[in-house]
Amino acid sequence: MSIRQYFGTDGIRGKVGESVINPEFVTKLGWAAGKVLAGAGTNKVLIGKDTRISGYMLESALEAGLSAAGINIGLLGPMPTPAIAYLTKTFRSEAGIVISASHNPYYDNGIKFFSSNGQKLDDDIELAIEQQMEKPMTCVASDKLGKATRVNDAAGRYIEYCKGTFPSDLSLKGLKIVVDCAHGATYHIAPNVLSELGAKVIEIGTDPDGLNINHQVGATALRATIDAVKEHKADFGFALDGDGDRIMMIDENGSVIDGDQIIFIIARDALKSGNLKGGVVGTKMSNLGMQLALEQLGVPFQRADVGDRYVLELLNRHDWCIGGENSGHVLNLNYASTGDGIVAGLQVIAAMLRAHMTLSEISSGFKKFPQKLINVKYAESESNPLDSEQVQNAVSDAEKSMGSTGRVLLRKSGTEPLIRVMVEAEDKDVSENWANKIADEVRALTKA
Repeated sequence: MSIRQYFGTDGIRGKVGESVINPEFVTKLGWAAGKVLAGAGTNKVLIGKDTRISGYMLESALEAGLSAAGINIGLLGPMPTPAIAYLTKTFRSEAGIVISASHNPYYDNGIKFFSSNGQKLDDDIELAIEQQMEKPMTCVASDKLGKATRVNDAAGRYIEYCKGTFPSDLSLKGLKIVVDCAHGATYHIAPNVLSELGAKVIEIGTDPDGLNINHQVGATALRATIDAVKEHKADFGFALDGDGDRIMMIDENGSVIDGDQIIFIIARDALKSGNLKGGVVGTKMSNLGMQLALEQLGVPFQRADVGDRYVLELLNRHDWCIGGENSGHVLNLNYASTGDGIVAGLQVIAAMLRAHMTLSEISSGFKKFPQKLINVKYAESESNPLDSEQVQNAVSDAEKSMGSTGRVLLRKSGTEPLIRVMVEAEDKDVSENWANKIADEVRALTKA
C-alpha cells in the first residue's frame, strides 16, 4: 500500500495556518472526504470540534468542501471525540469529522474521521481521500449542494448515553468527585453526567476561551486535579484531555492512576462478573507489571503498536473488547466504538462500588515497573535519529544490561515532532540512567 502523505496515527494534525491546517487545504479535504466517504447525493456527515479558537474557521472550511461535493452536514458544535463517534453511528450518518488536536496546545489543530460504524477510518480509506485530493476540485450543481443544519440536542443525547453505561442499580450519591475538563470539549458534558448520577462535583477546567485548552489542566497536566482532590478532600478525581477520549484518575491520596491501571481495574472487574470476552490489548508502552498481573489472572494480553487505532484493530482481530494505552486512551467495545474518557471513568467507579473499595485500594492490583519516558525534539527535515549506529548501539547496551528485567522502546510520535525514548526496568534508577543515556545519543544527532 502507498504511504499516506497527510494522515498520521490520529488523523491530520499540525500548527494552525501552516501547510495542512489552513482554510484552503481543509476545504479541499472536506470535498475529497465527501467524494470518498459518501459520494454525491443526500448523505449526511456530522462535524464536531473541541474548544480551540481555530475550530470555527476549520468548521466553515470543511462545511464548504462537503457542500461542494453534495454532502449534507450536521453541525454538532463543541463535543468530545467519542461523542462524535457515537452520534455518527446513532444518526446513521455516512461519516463523522472531528476538529481537534486532542492534548496539543491551542495553536495546533487537526482533523480526524469516523466511519458510519463510529470507528476510525482504515488506512486504505485515508489513502483514497489523499488520492482524491490530487484531483481538481469540482462543485455539484446548485440544486445538488449540501445543506448544513445545527444539531441542537447533541450534548443532551450524549449525556444520556454516558449515564446509560453506568449500572442502574448503582449511584454516585455520597461521592465527592473532582472533574477536570482541560477547558476542552467535555466542559459541558462530564460535570453533568456525574452530577446527574448523584455525585457532588468539583469542576475545574470548564471555562474555555479558545486559547486555554490543555493549559496547565487536564490529563496531561495533572497538578491542578491533584491539588483540587486534596483541597476538597474528594473521593477521587477525573482528568480528561482536550477532546475527551483520554482519562487519568487521581485517588483520594492524590496519587495518579494511569491508563494501565484503569484498564486493569475494568478488565479484572469484568472477569469477576463473568463478562470478560477474551483478553486485553495494550501497546508497546504498556507497563510490564500490568501484563504480568493479567497473566496471573489467566487473562491473555497482547501488545499493539502505539495508537488507539492499532489497539482497536487488534481487539477486532481477536473479537476482544477491552484495551488501551497507559496515556489514558481506554477502549471498552461493550460500550463505545472508540476511546471514551467519561465512560471508562464510570466503569472504574462501578468496579469500586461493587468491591466496596476506594480508588487507591482497587488500583493496587499490580506492581508497576518504573518507566522513564523522555521526549526529544527533532526537525522533521532531518534524517531519522533512530537509524543511527550510535543510538542503536546505546539501545543494544541497555538491553544486554537489563536482560529480561527491562525493555527499551524508541519511536517517533505520530502527532508531534518528537522522538519518544522509553526504558522500563524493575529498578527506577536503572530505567532513568539508560533512558538518559539513550536520549543523549538522540539529542546529539538533532538540531531541533
